[in-house]
Amino acid sequence: MKAKPLQGITVLDLSRLLPGPLCTLHLADLGADVIKVEEPGIGDYSRAIPPLTKHISTFFLTVNRNKKSITLDMRKQAGREVLLKMIETADVVVESFRPGVLKKLGLAYAEMEKINPGIILCSITGYGQTGPYKSKAGHDLNYQGYAGILRPPPSGGKPIIPNFQIGDIVGGTQNAAMAILAAIISKNTTGKGQHLDISMLDGLVSQNVVALAQKDSMETMGMDTADMLNGLLHCYNVYETQDGKFVALGALEFKFWEKFCNAIDREDLVSKHMVMGEAAAEVSAEVEAVFKSKTRDEWIVALDDADCCISPVNTIQEALEDPQILHRELVQTGQHPEEGDVTYFKLPITSEGLASAGERQAPLLGQHTEEVLLGLGYDIAGIAELKSSGVV
Repeated sequence: MKAKPLQGITVLDLSRLLPGPLCTLHLADLGADVIKVEEPGIGDYSRAIPPLTKHISTFFLTVNRNKKSITLDMRKQAGREVLLKMIETADVVVESFRPGVLKKLGLAYAEMEKINPGIILCSITGYGQTGPYKSKAGHDLNYQGYAGILRPPPSGGKPIIPNFQIGDIVGGTQNAAMAILAAIISKNTTGKGQHLDISMLDGLVSQNVVALAQKDSMETMGMDTADMLNGLLHCYNVYETQDGKFVALGALEFKFWEKFCNAIDREDLVSKHMVMGEAAAEVSAEVEAVFKSKTRDEWIVALDDADCCISPVNTIQEALEDPQILHRELVQTGQHPEEGDVTYFKLPITSEGLASAGERQAPLLGQHTEEVLLGLGYDIAGIAELKSSGVV
């Protein structure tokens, strides 16, 4: 029998932009009832990030499916009271303000805990709730810089900015989702909630385990810590092809390198799997010349049966059209009532026991305000008063 694991769990999402909303999207896809609490008139800043589908950001539509939206001015006493009413029956609150903001609003974890001892507050910040950097402004690029992840290639030059928000998503989204799920399990046995302090910098540093393991040996060899898998090795590298495109060779283990060398008729290179220095540069030049003899797609076909860890370096459009991605049905298209077609990714978990959370497109700003307030016990007159005073 299929199930929605988080059915019956209510999540209040006070976060904006990427790490928090992507986290609550995963929770919503697992069956949680996610209510997005947004500032009246403005909402989540990402609603306006270009490109727009029609009037709403395509990005916003992608990461805010299966959620409800209520507008609420938490700076006003009446707005604070509404949120506290919501917290009384909620299970999780996700926020991404700088440390101290909730306390200034009278909404610190201690206040939440008084009215709901089981509440789980997940605070996602760049540097955490403590430490000398706790109040610093920052973005994904900064967290990567501090963590030693933003790196130049071994050949030198500027550090390369990844086209993937590693700090936001790995350090923030995924760590937050993992912590929330663990806290829910803990609450089931203890009856108590907790305050989860999720630092995106912490997440990057603590998961950079390969660089940590290589640190001493690589420094002894006069190389920087993370270069081993950052373009230093000729067997684990990216090569340009005849048509100016690229292939990724991941023959890190000897067995894969041997298969690769045999497949390109260069058995003389088999013994040079892990050579360093000038010998490595010579092998790299030989491999570069080989790959320049065919186009990218010709190489993918030619090495298809070699089992040597070879792949094309795809554009995002090519990735979306890749046969494996299509087979896994990761890319979905939904119909938003106001914005039209919306392309998004489904939850990347496949299980016969997991039921779909359904398809509810991203909400309009404040679309569910009245519904939520009625559920809290407010009558029509009370809701009208909140509207007239700008609380909602």
